[in-house]
Amino acid sequence: MTTVVFYEKPGCINNTRQKALLSKAGHRLIVRNLLLEPWTPSRLRPFFGSLPVTQWFNTTAPAIKTGLVVPQNLDAEIALELMVLDPLLIRRPLIQVDNLRHVGFDLNIIDQWIGLHLRGGNEITPERMDLETCPRSAASV
Repeated sequence: MTTVVFYEKPGCINNTRQKALLSKAGHRLIVRNLLLEPWTPSRLRPFFGSLPVTQWFNTTAPAIKTGLVVPQNLDAEIALELMVLDPLLIRRPLIQVDNLRHVGFDLNIIDQWIGLHLRGGNEITPERMDLETCPRSAASV
């Protein structure tokens, strides 16, 4: 069993499914509200590793959908500052296990990292859902 700190947007359907998959695999979750965390650029940066800046963003964030923020036009420093000001811009979930951090929920990466036990019997499977995005409902932002 691994203790996983899971930063989510409460109410996100896929974050709920991702947590269920982690729990089913036997991991202990410490769930935190990504929108209420006191982020700083230096605290946020390690979650993104070597990913390009464009992959740090939640593409369904209102500021991106409206064109107010264009990730392709940003460097790392400005991207982090914008995310600190508007956490909806941060791609979800952010996951921390000990001192290792990761953004997003790629099933293969998570399975190799901490184990998901995807072989049969799981209610949530890669074929049945896209765990990388969180669709917006009328009530969510």
